[in-house]
Amino acid sequence: MVYDVVIAGAGVIGGMLARELSRRELRICLLEKENDVACGASKANSGIIHGGFDPEPGTLKAKLNADGVEKLYRAAEMLHVPYRRNGSFVCAFGPEEEASVRALYERGLTNGIRGMSLISGEEARKREPNLSPAVTLVLDVPTAGIICPYELTIAAVGNAMDNGVELKLNFEISEIHQEDGFCTVTAADGQRVQGRYVVNCAGGYSDRIAAMVGDHSFQIIPRAGEYLLLDKAEGSRVSHTIFQTPSKEGKGVLVTPTVDGNLLIGPTATRVETPESRQITPQGISTVTRLAAKSVPGVDFRQVITSFSGVRSSEAGGDFIIRPAAGSRSFVNVAAIDSPGLTSCVAIAEYTVALLRELGLKAALKADWNGTRENPHAFREMNDSEKDAYIKEHPDYGKIVCRCETVSEGEIRDAIRRNPGARDIDGVKRRTRAGMGRCQSGFCMPMVMQLLAEENQIPMEQVTKKGGSSNPLFGRI
Repeated sequence: MVYDVVIAGAGVIGGMLARELSRRELRICLLEKENDVACGASKANSGIIHGGFDPEPGTLKAKLNADGVEKLYRAAEMLHVPYRRNGSFVCAFGPEEEASVRALYERGLTNGIRGMSLISGEEARKREPNLSPAVTLVLDVPTAGIICPYELTIAAVGNAMDNGVELKLNFEISEIHQEDGFCTVTAADGQRVQGRYVVNCAGGYSDRIAAMVGDHSFQIIPRAGEYLLLDKAEGSRVSHTIFQTPSKEGKGVLVTPTVDGNLLIGPTATRVETPESRQITPQGISTVTRLAAKSVPGVDFRQVITSFSGVRSSEAGGDFIIRPAAGSRSFVNVAAIDSPGLTSCVAIAEYTVALLRELGLKAALKADWNGTRENPHAFREMNDSEKDAYIKEHPDYGKIVCRCETVSEGEIRDAIRRNPGARDIDGVKRRTRAGMGRCQSGFCMPMVMQLLAEENQIPMEQVTKKGGSSNPLFGRI
């Protein structure tokens, strides 16, 4: 089969593009080198929906951030992905930073962002009592929000698959050849797919994928961001996302609630060698804790339950790259999608589809396209009497597997069965939160493994944590 469009990379950009293309009568294939979707930057970022004040006016970032905020909220509602319009505060500490915050306000107006205001530190502390007394001026951005980035990716890919998109996992691209009006994409293990158009959404590897068709016009600069996640006991420390004044390295260390009730602090912004460089360092943790305490002095770091690192894909030009490869009308780069890429993902998908149509992609809209997805959190949102009635019909929902997050066996089995089905322990974790609580899988992992083995009809020794050779069990004794 020759696909109409092949998408390289099943992160939030590739997933949302696949969903947008699935509106049309097209044959679409989504390729991912890992054992699951959302395994790159889409699983390890701040989960912030940015208001749009920060990008340089006139850039793609400015256009697609401003255009993307409400589109993302709408998509999240259709896909039943949790989000909150909690707003953000950008804090100045003294006169020099006050000037920078005022400049951000003016830039936001230029970018078409409405609803922003400048408030005093005193007014900000009335709304956020735990904010530092050293904060003197705040940019209040009520349109900003928070979302779960990996749930968004999973939902977008799942909805695309429900509308006919094919997903191929463990497909690590090694070669791309352009000939006779289509591209042949070859994986390291010999698998091949052919497409009339290829869209490069490969994140930290997008420059390497572009080079396979002779495009050396950009180079990805990977920057690692280290984070600390705190227990839900700290989740109400702040209600807004608290930023410091941004620098040339990024938006700085933030303190934010998450949609699941935890508190998240970070990230750093350290240049690393490869997108795989996700180590946690003592220096990074020290930087995160020190700068977070500058904004919110009362954070109780004894409540840290885990740390993680994600790698963003920057480029020297500082803007998103969404354009055809030089001399090609069938290969499109969607690269260097760092912040505010998550916020812009729906707008990026629409922009890319418009570009593909300019390049000659033709397809009618489907009459039966369904952009909504069944709510995976419906059970936990029920009241006790509703749960009781549901459990009588579905007994697996009465068997709690993860006590920290109150996740039932029924929810885990559904996550394995529903597009795109969880194939490993981390996949179950991202879909259900089983293993994301205080014990960090200490108690529930054996049962999760047993359910994966049963649903996939494999021995437990073949169950992996995250694909590849990450098998927790090696045999029986």
